[in-house]
Amino acid sequence: MIVYGRNVLKELFQSKQPIKMVYFSESGDRELESLIEEVKKRKIPYSVAPKNVLKRLCGEEKNQGVVIDIGEFEYADENDLPENPFLVLLDQVQDPQNLGAIVRTCVAAGVDMVVLTKDNSAHVTPGAVKASAGTVFRVPIAITVNLSRYIEKIKERGVWVYGADMRGKPIWQADLKRPLALVFGNEGSGIRQLVKQSCDELVSVPMKTSIDSLNVSVSAGIIIYEVLRREMMNT
Repeated sequence: MIVYGRNVLKELFQSKQPIKMVYFSESGDRELESLIEEVKKRKIPYSVAPKNVLKRLCGEEKNQGVVIDIGEFEYADENDLPENPFLVLLDQVQDPQNLGAIVRTCVAAGVDMVVLTKDNSAHVTPGAVKASAGTVFRVPIAITVNLSRYIEKIKERGVWVYGADMRGKPIWQADLKRPLALVFGNEGSGIRQLVKQSCDELVSVPMKTSIDSLNVSVSAGIIIYEVLRREMMNT
């Protein structure tokens, strides 16, 4: 996979994701020179090339003079859960922009793992990496074949599962204590019925003015941060 951007490279420095090659623009500034020195220090293969070469590699002219070949994205094992986890499960969320935005919120709020569905779902692509500002490399992201079955499996390990649904109880009334998982559904149809039935409880974001729904990344941000808010109040 080819990704690009200075922040993306900085995030990669903090991750376990291997880097195959970094391409830098010929005309650099002080920050770019600093990144080149860091790549040298880490013994990562790199090359300095004309701007048109970088544009051809990533398909984007505004690449900040940094293009990175990471090979295949390394997904986590869905069963590798920490003690007392906080998980976010995405049921066929299809827009890479939404995926990236949700992952960025997850990293900021201390989510332990993001789990995606194998089919009909956005996976980690250059677009998702860009939307997340490179933070996809900071949180384990796993793929599961059957989300309903996965939910039943984590429930056996003591995880309480909340599904985000407009007909659920207001999030203010939910317990939202670890170990827990939050499930967010497809942009158009929401959480599938079988997945919904597997959840322990359905929760919603209260709205003063009636509208069809919030964007899934907005709903996710509100509910994820409600979990964080309560954790911080209790510490």
